[in-house]
Amino acid sequence: MRYLLFSILIFPSLALAEENMHGDHSNHGALHSHEGHLHTQLVDGTNIQLDVERFDKFVADQSGSQIAVVSVTGMVCDFCARGIEKTFQKDTGFKKIDVDLANGRVLIAYAAGVKIVNEDIERKILSNGQTVTDIQLVTAQ
Repeated sequence: MRYLLFSILIFPSLALAEENMHGDHSNHGALHSHEGHLHTQLVDGTNIQLDVERFDKFVADQSGSQIAVVSVTGMVCDFCARGIEKTFQKDTGFKKIDVDLANGRVLIAYAAGVKIVNEDIERKILSNGQTVTDIQLVTAQ
């Protein structure tokens, strides 16, 4: 009886959520356009998924800098964020960092001529107890 009640209550909700997710987006571009913004450009064949306002604020004074957009799992507290910040501040060529706990992203700005090595970023994040799931590199404009 409980399973029947569960099915009656949950399945219609799931169907409605699915319909809302795949609804008509033909007018989406007209309502919400970021054309020309760096955060919508394709990098390595994938879309950059970011908090748009946070990213724009981060790159506002970084023209010409290289930006590593790092997706991280395991960041659960402010202590995690401060550890990551301290680790990268020791790098030569490092300019700025922003750790977004809520979205699991780390933005790292490097000078234009610095060679960014993904394995180095992964090792530094791992040394703080977190795991890198993706790294995307862009140049701030």
